[in-house]
Amino acid sequence: MHDHASRIGEAVRDRRQALDLTQVELAELAQCSTRFVHTVESGKPTIRLDKLLAVLEVLGLELHLMRRGEGGRP
Repeated sequence: MHDHASRIGEAVRDRRQALDLTQVELAELAQCSTRFVHTVESGKPTIRLDKLLAVLEVLGLELHLMRRGEGGRP
């Protein structure tokens, strides 16, 4: 599970930086705390889904679910 959280964190950080946003600016736009943005980017495996979805929305990212075995993953 930690691997998934790390990949989400990397994607959030990469997209935030590509948009030239600071963690503070992203937090303000997503109406969450800067600490939460930092927690997501650090790959913490236990975070609030509603807040994560707000961050992803601001960044123009989506979270997709697939059954195991689809998309090249076991």
